Amino acid sequence: MKKFTDVTDIGPLDLAVKEALQIKADRFAHTSLGRNRTLMMIFFNSSLRTRLSTQKAAMNLGMNVMVLDVNQGAWKLETERGVVMDGDKAEHLLEAIPVMGSYCDIIGVRSFAGLTDKADDYEERVISQFIKYSGRPVFSMEAATRHPLQSFADLITIEEFKETPRPKVVMTWAPHPKALPQAVPNSFAEWMNATDYDFVITHPEGYELDPRFTGHARIEYDQRKALEGADFVYAKNWSAYADPNYGKVLSTDRAWTVDAEKMALTNNARFMHCLPVRRNMIVTDDVIESPRSIVIPEAANREISAQVVLKRMLESL
Repeated sequence: MKKFTDVTDIGPLDLAVKEALQIKADRFAHTSLGRNRTLMMIFFNSSLRTRLSTQKAAMNLGMNVMVLDVNQGAWKLETERGVVMDGDKAEHLLEAIPVMGSYCDIIGVRSFAGLTDKADDYEERVISQFIKYSGRPVFSMEAATRHPLQSFADLITIEEFKETPRPKVVMTWAPHPKALPQAVPNSFAEWMNATDYDFVITHPEGYELDPRFTGHARIEYDQRKALEGADFVYAKNWSAYADPNYGKVLSTDRAWTVDAEKMALTNNARFMHCLPVRRNMIVTDDVIESPRSIVIPEAANREISAQVVLKRMLESL
């Protein structure tokens, strides 16, 4: 595996999940694979689960790890070609990327959407430049339009907890005080569409996602109707995708908050969220703390999804 940015890079999902569960059963079976190999993790944005889980996965494989916070202790980086660099950015990615590549064997990149220019965000300019110029295998630790490590972990979690071969999985929009990217819901939809699950997306009008990601998923604007009979409820906020409102908050309607009354409509569903979560905006305390909440096992599986990706990349070196 030379890159990991979307669901197509992982290959057959049944084999990927099988490998993930094998790794979870013995996380240190391949510690010699990463001996004298170095992972460089590059963060343009903040992180908790991604940073810790990916570093732990690399350590499980015997790798050395370097972490670069671009906004803390590094030169400010220019990402646009053709600009006159007479401002506060001292170095261009076109020089920085091959330099970084010369110090490591695999690169992970985290770079969020700016939410001001849709074309710029959806072209994935930052991670695309790393893939093109680093000379190293590159994987996404969340990009402008996708978060594949999270979605892979979500799939592993559903496979572990499902009680029926074809569960009903509902992704519901929920309110948030700030504008958030579409990366997690885009990616979750893309991965769920690659399964045979009964997949439904529910959100207020105006929050339609890019059809390239929603694919053949059923779209339902009535949240309660969507939740009926659900086996898994995946709550997530995102800002508007469609022009002219790209990146904007159109509503903070707390009638969309996932609460006990909403969960009572389901088939005793498991509650999921990628975290961090705004309590009593996205989900009420009683739901996220209930025995049917699997947000912690879901987060723990981030280590496993990252380890599968790193293992496959090491095997390709």
